Amino acid sequence: AELVVDALASTAAYPLEELTERKSTGKVLGVNVLGVSLVGEEALPDEDRPDSRIDFVFDEGNFNFNGFKIPYPVPFRNPLFRDWVKGWIDVTYLSDRVRISRGNKGTTFVLAKETDEM
Repeated sequence: AELVVDALASTAAYPLEELTERKSTGKVLGVNVLGVSLVGEEALPDEDRPDSRIDFVFDEGNFNFNGFKIPYPVPFRNPLFRDWVKGWIDVTYLSDRVRISRGNKGTTFVLAKETDEM
């Protein structure tokens, strides 16, 4: 099984007007439920690397069991939760094969480009 999540993305080169800055840290009634996000001044992009940030908002998700899909149980499009499903990643390294990024919750992502040989 795999989790497939669709997201809207915005960059300096391709901005999405509807994607606004995240306001909430993600705490629910003061409790860290889904990981705490950096916001405000802590979340400012690196001025020396203005094109390194990708803002996103999750839009839809499904668990895929060999073609049988079950919706992910998070209301991504519900206005009450919309801010919680926003985030950003800063690209710290990029080559034609690998991208290394750090997310708004401190997570490091190492992504390898798929090739026909994989």
